[in-house]
Amino acid sequence: MSSSPAFPALPVQLEPLAHHGMMRGGNGRYEKFLGDLAGLYRDGAAFEAALSRDDGTPVYWVESSTPEEGEGALTVGLSVLEAGSVGDEYFMTRGHLHRKADRGELYYGLSGNGVMLLESVEGDSHAVEINPGQAVHIPGHWVHRSVNVGKTRLATLFCYATDAGQDYEIIERAGGMKQLVVRDGEGWTTRPNPGHRGYRHV
Repeated sequence: MSSSPAFPALPVQLEPLAHHGMMRGGNGRYEKFLGDLAGLYRDGAAFEAALSRDDGTPVYWVESSTPEEGEGALTVGLSVLEAGSVGDEYFMTRGHLHRKADRGELYYGLSGNGVMLLESVEGDSHAVEINPGQAVHIPGHWVHRSVNVGKTRLATLFCYATDAGQDYEIIERAGGMKQLVVRDGEGWTTRPNPGHRGYRHV
């Protein structure tokens, strides 16, 4: 039996306020602006056009709570992704595989309409809708990103092992994810990414 720490972390009350894009009680935040996402979208001309019209507000941001570190610790947070598109691709997060690849993650939909794009390094691909009241349980070893396919902000609550880490570069090295989430009339669909070169660890 493991011994208890001399000074355990204090419990934390969190209040996700999806429609305000914030989470009370957290201790971390990061933001991504359109200019940070160069190379993420296939249509470079559409990206440059969008950048010329950009108002300087974040495309997405994360507010999180990490009250302790080490084995067994959990990070809980709110992810908020604005609605929009670049060319025919919907706004999306950069996506990642956990650096400790066997670590899973849970996403719970709070507001908006989204898709979790999930790909294994072996080449399997799944696009799973996430809407208010729906959860997506992502096992370890899956590359994943959030895509906002709706007309309003997508807000999700997430939880993962704090020691998981994020490998964002695996997607960059692969030339993007294998599938793209694109507009299809009033809805969405996926289509193959012609620039995808396959995933590889370094």
